[in-house]
Amino acid sequence: MSERVLIRLAAEDNIAVAARTIEPGEVVSLEEASITAVDRIPTGHKVAVAHIEPGQKVIKYGAPIGSATRPIEPGQYVHTHNVKSDYLPTYERGEG
Repeated sequence: MSERVLIRLAAEDNIAVAARTIEPGEVVSLEEASITAVDRIPTGHKVAVAHIEPGQKVIKYGAPIGSATRPIEPGQYVHTHNVKSDYLPTYERGEG
């Protein structure tokens, strides 16, 4: 049995969680698809498993957790550099 590297928490999620650190260029499987990591994805962090347009909701646990601030491609790291919270203020270093 192969190692489970990505965990999708709900079928409708457009992201998955890395069960271990994933290095750029590494090909990992998720259900019936394979995804090539574009960025280094630390353990426990999010990776896109579908194309996400700017303004589109990022879905985790079957619920929106924020909105994309730029295009996000499958295999890219999903974090505060490309997602803003719809619920809490998102600050960048040097603001406020």
